[in-house]
Amino acid sequence: MKIYGLVFASVLISLSFYTPASAGDKAAVERAVTDYIQSQHDVLPQMMARGIDESLAKRTYWQSAEGEEVVLETSYDDMVKLASFYNEKGDKFPEKPRIDIDVYDIDKRVASVKLMADDWIDYMHLYKNDKGQWKVINVLWQFNDINAHTSKRS
Repeated sequence: MKIYGLVFASVLISLSFYTPASAGDKAAVERAVTDYIQSQHDVLPQMMARGIDESLAKRTYWQSAEGEEVVLETSYDDMVKLASFYNEKGDKFPEKPRIDIDVYDIDKRVASVKLMADDWIDYMHLYKNDKGQWKVINVLWQFNDINAHTSKRS
């Protein structure tokens, strides 16, 4: 019987340290993710810069033209630059683009999110910096059509 009491006490102590995310944190996490995708739709590099951390590591797997699988990395600078031109002609997204954000977990200063856009999925990690701003710091992504993860042979 003593063992059950110890287990129960341990669970209660563990739960007392858990701080659920506030509604404000969830909204701020969603805003950072929205900045990331909306900045690409609307050609707003300053919005991209607001939503992502300068240490951003965005990765995907890719097959080179030679058939070798590699991991492609995109940086903060790459993403801000991309947001400055990617949809200039307004032809990269449908008229009503898909933006589905699933916040999986927020715990104090870290969060895990899945963003589903029209042609791809982003799994994201965010953190709350010392200024209280939520920033995307890691992204692992893939196209919905995984066969698109290849360079064309010349």
